[in-house]
Amino acid sequence: MKVFQTSLNLKPYKRGFHLITSQIESVLQNFKVTTGTINIFIQHTSASLTINENVDPSVRDDMENFFSDNVDRKSYYTHTYEGTDDMPAHIKSSLLGQSLTIPITDTKLNLGTWQGIYLGEHRDYANSRVLIITIIGE
Repeated sequence: MKVFQTSLNLKPYKRGFHLITSQIESVLQNFKVTTGTINIFIQHTSASLTINENVDPSVRDDMENFFSDNVDRKSYYTHTYEGTDDMPAHIKSSLLGQSLTIPITDTKLNLGTWQGIYLGEHRDYANSRVLIITIIGE
C-alpha cells in the first residue's frame, strides 16, 4: 500500500451546494491508484462536504433551502463576529461534516450512478476553500 497526500484549492463559490466531483477525479488521476480509498477533508468551519444527487440541480437548491430554513436567522445566536451568516455556517458545517471517504475501484471513484460530491458553501461571501486529499491504495 502507498499513501499519497495533496491539497486542492477550490475557487470561491457562492452560497449553496456545488458539485466538485470532477475536480476530485482530476486529482485522483494524477496518482494512478487502482484499488484503495480516498479521503477528502475540508479545512474550514463554515463549509462542508457531502455526497448526494449528481444530475438534477434542483436537489442542490432544495438542500440549500432546507438548511437555510432550519438554521439561518435565529435570534439567540451570539457568535456573529463575521456577520449574521457566521454561526449558521458553523452549524451547517457540523451537521454535514468536513470529510468523506470513498472507495477507489479500477482507478475511479466508486460512487453510485447518481452520486456526486458536493461542496456545501455556507457563507454569503466566501473565500477560496482548501481540501486535503489523502489516497491510500495500490
